Amino acid sequence: MGARTDTRQKMLYSAVELLRERGSAGVTIDAVLARSEAPRGSVYHHFRGGRAEIMTESLALAGDAISAIIDKAVEQGSVAALRRFGQFWNTLLEQSDFEAGCPVVSVAVGSSPDDRHLQPAVAGIIQRWQAALVAALEADGVESGRAIRLATMAIAAIEGAVILCRVNRSTTALDDVIAELEMMVTAVVAAD
Repeated sequence: MGARTDTRQKMLYSAVELLRERGSAGVTIDAVLARSEAPRGSVYHHFRGGRAEIMTESLALAGDAISAIIDKAVEQGSVAALRRFGQFWNTLLEQSDFEAGCPVVSVAVGSSPDDRHLQPAVAGIIQRWQAALVAALEADGVESGRAIRLATMAIAAIEGAVILCRVNRSTTALDDVIAELEMMVTAVVAAD
């Protein structure tokens, strides 16, 4: 039973890596098998729904992993959460030699018509991130409407910075965005 589960997990983690590096179009059965070194029969055995099932489960896995990081970070406040999220992306970008981006965003912007069924899941994941940041901001004393706008801006700015980092092969854009967001949130918290 352990080996079967390991093969399934390797396939899912491989799909997440492919999402980060190549976007949803790069998640093919052949690419998942090659990355995970799983035998071809593993697809039918573990994922009877084929690529669609692999995409659904790998998106959920990636979304849950990033959400867990955000959920843990917001326990220490909104500024700490921004710093932690910035550190997470800096590490991932540098370790991947700037090849890895956000697997969730890759599905949002680069999916084919075959992947449209994933859009509600993408929306739910991003809403989960926003809700966590909103809760942290509100706990820091920021008014609800402002907290929603700041959380939206933070997610958009950080995800955009990750793209710039990949293009420029440098974490400067992300470092700058996190620094500016920190100053803005600190000022808003002090004013409210």
